[in-house]
Amino acid sequence: MPEELLSLLYLAALLISGGSLLLVDWRFEVFLFREPLRAGAVLVLGLVFFLAWDLAGISLGIFLHGPGPYMTGIMLAPELPLEELFFLLFLCHLSMVLILGAQRLMSGGVRR
Repeated sequence: MPEELLSLLYLAALLISGGSLLLVDWRFEVFLFREPLRAGAVLVLGLVFFLAWDLAGISLGIFLHGPGPYMTGIMLAPELPLEELFFLLFLCHLSMVLILGAQRLMSGGVRR
């Protein structure tokens, strides 16, 4: 596999996973497709929180970015790769879909 394509694998995996999660969310109207404005605000707040967490860890020397063949090499800040932004967004969205989906399942309110 050419090195240019190899360096996009992790980002591609995150985007495919995020797109799949969006489809599940859309199909069952769990989070973003149930209340888009509120969900968007929650995602932005979660993203800001985790970015601040990462930046604090980076400034303390706890989080370091090591070279990897599956990373684009694009850095948003020192030790903060582009992929981290997409991972954190995916993490926040997945957490909300799992929590709200579990609540709906336990209350018997699943729509098909």
